[in-house]
Amino acid sequence: MRMILVGPPGAGKGTQAKRITERLGIPQISTGDMFRAAVKDGTEMGLKAKEYMDKGALIPDEVVIGVVKERLSKPDCAKGFILDGFPRTLAQASALDNLLKEIGTAIDHVVVIDVPDDDLVRRLSGRRTCRNCGFMYHIEFNPPKKPGICDRCGGELYQRDDDKEETIRNRLKTYHAQTEPIVEFYSSKGLVRKIDGTGSMEEVEKAIEKEIGA
Repeated sequence: MRMILVGPPGAGKGTQAKRITERLGIPQISTGDMFRAAVKDGTEMGLKAKEYMDKGALIPDEVVIGVVKERLSKPDCAKGFILDGFPRTLAQASALDNLLKEIGTAIDHVVVIDVPDDDLVRRLSGRRTCRNCGFMYHIEFNPPKKPGICDRCGGELYQRDDDKEETIRNRLKTYHAQTEPIVEFYSSKGLVRKIDGTGSMEEVEKAIEKEIGA
């Protein structure tokens, strides 16, 4: 099973990726993990990527694809993989297609976890974090016993900048701008499986299982 997992911030993509990897025994491959591993291993593409990372520059697509190729050639990808956070652009999607043809395989499914923006804002903006121990609560789904106070250590709970509504909506705007062309690209190939992400984790998991036949 070779798949791409797509979903906005707060959609539960990470949780579902973990459940799929455990069930199918295939690795979840995120862009960040790939780069860190390539740099640590000192691979040819990892060293090239490091040059750009050290300068704080955007890593060119040819280097990104090179790192992806190195990662997909590893033995743990023989039975399949889940790509998380890649491809991010149409150029990367096209290059990934060419790369998979080179190695004699192809993407089976592009799973898109779909959640309305207002629901995502509600999920993310309700998070509160303890300044002392870092434990996270949600004012609606997992509230502390005393408002604003951590149950564990008595520390003050606060809302991180990342969890403020304006920041969340900006992140979602960027996500839609980047993702919609890629979803259209794979829709034209009949690979997109849209999943309603508004249910429980178990309901979303079952919906994904049904769509991908696993």
